[in-house]
Amino acid sequence: MTEKKTKDDVLKALDTIRPFLQADDGDIELIDITDDEIVKVKLTGECSICPMFQMTLRAGVERSLMRQVPWIKRVEAVN
Repeated sequence: MTEKKTKDDVLKALDTIRPFLQADDGDIELIDITDDEIVKVKLTGECSICPMFQMTLRAGVERSLMRQVPWIKRVEAVN
């Protein structure tokens, strides 16, 4: 799997999640994909200050990304 294809797969998966976050005035940004297959993202807008931030990250973003891109081991948020 090439680095470009890997990043493209993740970006494509993020695009399927983005409308749900944008509906609540938030968004998501890909920060990094580590060598050990951890995807680092930044939630922005209202999502960055929402008290449900961790639930959105785990139950929404991580679950959806891992379903669409099976090699992902974990999704982590960065500030």
